[in-house]
Amino acid sequence: MSTPVFTPPSSSEDAARMRRAFAVAAHGLRVTPSGPEVWGWRGRTIGRRVGTSWLRVVSAPSGKAGGRMWDGTLLADQAVPRSVPRPRLRDVLDWTRGPDAYRAELSELVTTPAVVAGSPALDRDPGLPDGWWRDLRAATAELATVPTDREAVRQSWIDRNFRAFLGIDPVRISDRITGHADLHWANLSAPALVVFDWEGWGRVPVGYDPGLLHAYSLTVPTVAARVRREFAAELETPAGRAGELVALGQLLQACSRGVHPHLTPLIARHTEHLTGTPVPRRW
Repeated sequence: MSTPVFTPPSSSEDAARMRRAFAVAAHGLRVTPSGPEVWGWRGRTIGRRVGTSWLRVVSAPSGKAGGRMWDGTLLADQAVPRSVPRPRLRDVLDWTRGPDAYRAELSELVTTPAVVAGSPALDRDPGLPDGWWRDLRAATAELATVPTDREAVRQSWIDRNFRAFLGIDPVRISDRITGHADLHWANLSAPALVVFDWEGWGRVPVGYDPGLLHAYSLTVPTVAARVRREFAAELETPAGRAGELVALGQLLQACSRGVHPHLTPLIARHTEHLTGTPVPRRW
């Protein structure tokens, strides 16, 4: 089974603070909550249905608000073509209270469910039809051509972390495209494809997005194999292999912090298969 990571904050005070912020956002945007709470990564965000829209609130320390993750959804709505299926942004509200800054995003309501709820990783074969895979390939190909100066993966991270988490020398990334940068099963809907959560999109190494999706599929080998077939043109190249290693390195860093314990040995084994080098055990 997948380990839930989209949960309320571990602190009851933080959970109460986020619920108060959601109430402030609903009042400010003149909407009424009408659905259950949906929490983001370890309680960083909270979302609920509000009539015919979806309201999501994110918080950060006031000194750290702004920047790439803060503005991602808004900039994606402006820059990414509508042919890439995603919820349309309807309104944004920003405010600060005490030491915390908040952003509320009011978006189009998507009633098609995510492939997986509560975790980025697969817990079963969802039986996705061929048309769904065609739509995903088309969406990622369209996104790849979008011009942006947003950098989702930095060479400096690779230089600092490859030896620690992959046990190999850092690779030098020369081939980049525009990607989602968080392509996992809780961010994809089915049976109709919609791509959720655009806060981190930007320039990524070729192979990064499909490499990430493949890693989150390792619990279901038939789906993992399908990902590799669908994205062979990217993954089975030297540039794509390098991008996949970047994705695996970032996942292994997360695993070292206790995230995805059920996935950790699978990710480590696949990484060792690609590199021929033992992965440093940091979990």
